[in-house]
Order: sequence, then C-alpha cells, then structure tokens
Amino acid sequence: MDQPAARVGDGAGALTPSAALDRFFDVYFRQRPVTATFTGLHRHDDRLPDWSPEGLERSRAEMAALRADLRRAGLPADGDVRAFPADVDLALADATLEIAMAEYDSGRFVHSNPTLWTGEAIFGALSLLTRDFAPLGTRVEHARARLESTPHFLAQARHAILRAPKRWLAKATGECGTAVTLLREALPAWLAALDHDGASGGADLEGLAGAADIAAKGFDDFRRWLGEFDTPGWPVPSSDPEWGESPSRERVGEEMLSLLLRRGHWVTTPPADLLREAQDALDDATARLGTLCVPYGGWAAVQDLLAAQHPPADRWLARFGDRWQQCRDASETYALVTWPEAPLRYVPYPALVKDAAPQLYYMHYRSPAPFDPVGTFDYVVPGLDDLAPAQVEARLRTWNDSVITLNHVVHHGAIGHHVQNHHAYRSASRIGRVAAVDAACRISMFVGGSLAEGWACYVCDLMDEIGFLTPLEAVAQQHTRVRLAARAVADLTLHLGRSDIAGITAHYEDRAMMTPAAARAEAVRNSMYPGAAVMYWLGTREIHRLRREVARRDGDAFSPRRFHDRLLSYGAIPVPLISRLMLGEAAS
Repeated sequence: MDQPAARVGDGAGALTPSAALDRFFDVYFRQRPVTATFTGLHRHDDRLPDWSPEGLERSRAEMAALRADLRRAGLPADGDVRAFPADVDLALADATLEIAMAEYDSGRFVHSNPTLWTGEAIFGALSLLTRDFAPLGTRVEHARARLESTPHFLAQARHAILRAPKRWLAKATGECGTAVTLLREALPAWLAALDHDGASGGADLEGLAGAADIAAKGFDDFRRWLGEFDTPGWPVPSSDPEWGESPSRERVGEEMLSLLLRRGHWVTTPPADLLREAQDALDDATARLGTLCVPYGGWAAVQDLLAAQHPPADRWLARFGDRWQQCRDASETYALVTWPEAPLRYVPYPALVKDAAPQLYYMHYRSPAPFDPVGTFDYVVPGLDDLAPAQVEARLRTWNDSVITLNHVVHHGAIGHHVQNHHAYRSASRIGRVAAVDAACRISMFVGGSLAEGWACYVCDLMDEIGFLTPLEAVAQQHTRVRLAARAVADLTLHLGRSDIAGITAHYEDRAMMTPAAARAEAVRNSMYPGAAVMYWLGTREIHRLRREVARRDGDAFSPRRFHDRLLSYGAIPVPLISRLMLGEAAS
C-alpha cells in the first residue's frame, strides 16, 4: 500500500514515487504559469511567473527540496534507470530540476536574457486569447489579469538581470516594440471586430482593452530601460572572471554544456568528442549534397528550381491539406506508424497576430495542449490577402512545394510533430507527456528535445526512403541534413568557447549556405539556448541507430510500424534513454 506523502523538505521517511511526482508537477507548473497554460493546466492562468530576486531564490529552494523528495522516493542513479515509467519519471524530474537550478546559478538565462522576460509577458496573454479552450469571458478575465501585471513583471527584470549581451538586448528591444504595436493597434481592432460581430459572449472587452494599454506602457518602459542599460556598469561576479566583455557572455562553457548533454539529452560522450562526430557528419552530408546537385548545376540552381515549383495563388492554402493527406496515405501504404485521430487544418494567421507573428516566437505549429479538450487543430500560415501581385509571387516562391511538403507537412503538421505529440500524450510517462510542449520561448522541459525534434527530422528521412519526395525535394532534404549537422557543430563550438557569434555566423553562411541575416539570427539563438541546436542532429542520429539495431535483431520479423509505435510510446524523453529501455526490454 502507498504511504502518505510527507511534506516536501520535512526530512520525513520515504515517499512513494507517485507522491513525489505529484509534488514535482505542482511546483514546476506553479513556478511556470504560462507554460502551464500552454500545457492545458489552468489553475494559474491569471498569473505571470515571479522572477524577482526573492522569487527566484524561493523557486531554487523549492527545487532543491523537490530533489530531496525524489531521492526519498527511490530516485535511481542514471546508470540504473530501467523500470518504465517509474524510474524514468523520477530520473527525468531530477534532471529537469538540476538543469533549472544550474540555469539560475549560472548568472545567465533569466539573469541575462531579456527575451525570456518579453516572451513570458507577450505569450502570457496570447496563450489565452489565441486558443479556444474555454469560454471567451473566462479567457479574457485571465488575460486582463496578466496584462495588468505586466509592468510589475517587467520591472522585476531591472533587479534580476545582472548583465546581457548587446545582441540579446537588441532582440528584446525589438520584441517590446512589436508588443506595443500588438497591444495598442491589433488588439483594439480585434476587440472591435468581436463586438461588431456580436461574438463577445458577454466578455469584458473594455476591461481587456484598458489592461492592454497598461501592458503596452510596461513594454514601453522596459524598452526604454533596455536602451539605457549601462554596459560598463554590469557587475561581474568575482567567481566568474570570464564574464568580462563579449564573447564570453554569449557562451555557457564546457561545464554547463556537459550538464545539458548528460542530464538533458542523456549523452555521455564528452562534448569535444561529440563535436568531432558532428563535424564528420557535416562533412559527409556536404559531400553527398554536392553529388546530388551536380546534375542541376549546383545548390543555387536547385534553389531556383525549387522556388519555381509552387501552387497557383488560388490553390496555395489547399496544397497544404492535399500534401497532408498524401503523407498520411503514403504512411499507411508502407505501414510506417499508427496515426492517432488528431484532425488538423491549415488556416491563415488569426487577425490578432498576423502582423506581429513574424517578429515573435509565434510558431506555425505550436503543440496542442495535452490536457485541453481535443478538437480540430489550427496550423497557422501567412495568408496572401492584401499583398501586391509581386509580393504574392515572392511569397509563393518562398513557400514553395518543397517547403510545404518537408517543413509544414512532414516535419510539423503530419507524421512529424503532430503524430509524435499525440502518441506522447498517451504515454505512461508523466514527464514524456508534457516535456516537449511548446512554451513561451522554448519547450517545457529540456529533456523532451532530442525525441521531439529528432523524430520530426527523422521522418523527413523516412518519407525520402519510401519515395514520397520528388527528386528535387530529395536534394532539399539532403540540404536539411547539412543544416542539422551545421547547427550541431555551431552549438558545440560556440559553447565550448572555440568560436564567437561572428565566427558562428560565418560558419552558417559557409557550411549551411544560409543568407547573412538568417545566419546571424541562428547564431544569436544558439547563444541564448545552449544545447538546443545539437538535439536535432543528435536525436535523428540516435533514432536511425536504434532502428538499425532493432532491425538487425528482428531480421525478417522487423516491422516499421511496431518499431515506431514503440519508440513514440515512451513520450518525449531522451532518445538514448529510449534506446537503452527498448534494447533492455528485448534482452530481458
């Protein structure tokens, strides 16, 4: 019989795993109310996080107490994680807490990245207003509360942020400007349209408009403060002499990177060795791309050909749905994976965010909330309305058939993230169900990344294998393999201190063939979120490795559907850990 749960941190005897995990999730989402909203947990929908210096100290103390509770509940050592889901959930909860505490202690992240603050404040409201999970009146009431608390929340940053690289300041300043326009122009227009259409349902639209004006002033004040941030006055912790001037501010160093790889991605390979493997993968992928491009006259010529292959304007939006259905049909024909009943449709951006979305972390596909009511999911894309003919043609060339198929159908909306998410939501692992939920600036838990992104990249390879891609799309997919390896090299190189932002930007231009603007943006994001870019290549590679091992073991009895269903059944947990579990189950 389960023992009653002792109070966290009270030094009592053993806890049951279930009780310890209950406490973990309660505290974790209370500390992250916007992430909770995106997850479909709505107890904290009227709040933003408490990131004041005192609030961060309380949060860290709570997390330390939670780690003690996990040990009392039978937390296994990393090498002894065998039982699924009990051992796995305890171990990944502990890893998540250790990573979060290390982020707090590093002096980076919330102490140096102002876009974390702007992201929480912006999506605190948008997470409620753009998702129809509850009556509009309820969502408006909670959005009003968050908007009214936005100035106080952003003011806390003035005491919590100790230092920030100039590029991060510039990005946050731009997001503040976008937020002000959204709140002072787009939101009032949206509210007026609701009122005109009689769709308000009694919601307090006037109160929300007033709260939006209060929040806009908070963003204006924060933007002004960011512009006045005095670089020479930044305090430098005596224990961290490297803080000095950039570029050291833009990397976390080998110790933190090793923790992210070991605890977050379950990789024991030393970072320097992993970097060599990624460099070899980049060289191999680049050589293969060169071979595939020869008949077309090079990659630039392939890009021109890809851009020219797009649907006509009056069929553009329909092409997404057509390719989605074709992807599902091909998957069924080849018995690749079980598709859950999770209807999806491609629609233009909502009017509220259509102008702001390109400047924000507003994703075309944001994972459905696992605990919200299930319905038809809206995958949002920019529309063609209000564009001049030349602009329409430019958009069609950018959003061509290859981009639609590989990025917005296979990777995201169909067999990739959408299928994976709905398998995860049925997982026996409580961590696996929620770890890869998209939050304000990144996924809910770092440990979910290698499976979520690894699977979405892997299935692009899989659809290439079965002949779903056209010859030109197959070349584009090879370029994606180059880009994934280049991102892994960049992530590891930057945070090991072997290059800086300028060097990583040049690396992307040279090796991934990115435009200068795209290369700079990618390099800056790599600096903000260490260990994130490597997980795409790492997860893809590990899934391929596991499939080869299982296919070798099973021989003629190997079933792609059975393999993929089992892989996804673990939820969004590190792929190397899934490999250990799957191979260990077979051996036993």
